[in-house]
Parts: sequence; structure tokens; C-alpha cells
Amino acid sequence: MNFDSIEAVRAESFLGFLKVRELKDTKCGAVPDAAGVYLVLRDPSLRPTFIATSKGGHFKGRRPEVSVQELEDNWVERTAIIYIGKAGGGDSRSTLKRRIGAYMRFGSGRPVAHWGGRFIWQLADCDDLIVCWQVTDGIEPEARERDLIRAFSGAYGRRPFANLRD
Repeated sequence: MNFDSIEAVRAESFLGFLKVRELKDTKCGAVPDAAGVYLVLRDPSLRPTFIATSKGGHFKGRRPEVSVQELEDNWVERTAIIYIGKAGGGDSRSTLKRRIGAYMRFGSGRPVAHWGGRFIWQLADCDDLIVCWQVTDGIEPEARERDLIRAFSGAYGRRPFANLRD
């Protein structure tokens, strides 16, 4: 898979390509109630601006932010993909709509259990990030997510910016 641009991701049969702001405003109305994977994208030509205080919710008394230095250390240059996530599969009843919805609520400051990917909420332009998804009919979402992260790591020598574990 080509991770270099938003257009390259479109060519890989991902759908949606909605801004975080739109997803929050519509409560993820366009997101399917199905298992799958999703990506958070950002124009790779733009240099990120990090903010010290996360817009993410505090969950179980834990603050979601990390130092700006840690964010800078995790940033991956020349790629559109900053986070790869999954929803459903196995024994999980989660769907893309539920999982992305939880992510958006967390990013709105609510205390929601979506700790993964929390680094994006320290980007100054987090509401302009783009989210796309792919329903994984017949493929376990966890396997598809793992394959995408491995391919990304092979191309860039590290996992995506906001993926905190492989």
C-alpha cells in the first residue's frame, strides 16, 4: 500500500474521507455499522503544530497528553497516515460507527475509553484531520490492522505517529 498521500489511500478502496469536525457534528452518521479498519490522515506537506494540552478526555483519572517533545519524536515525515485503528472482529461487537464515534467523543474532551490514537488530539489542526474506513468483510479487522501497521513500519521504519503499540 502507498501511504504517501491522501489520493494514494483513496486508490486503496477506503471510503469516507470526512474531516473530524464533520464526524463530530454528525455523530458519525455516514460511518457504517460494520467491522473494519480506519485511518486518520493529514496532508503530508504540512508541518505539524503541537499543543501542550490535549483536547482528549481524561479517562479513569489519567491525563491524555504527553510532552511536545514526545510528539515531535513520534512524528513520521512524508506520510498521510497518522493513525491506523480497527473495530469489531473476534468476540467484539464493536463497529466502525461505534469505535470512530468513541474516538470523536474522546477528542471532544469526554471521558471515553479510546486511549489509543490519543496523540492526534495534541495537533493544533486535529478537527481538520481526515478519517476514512474500509469494511473488512471476511477478514478479521485485527489482522487487517496488523498488516497495515506492518506495511507502514516496513515503509517508514516505525509505526504511524499515533499508534502507540504494534
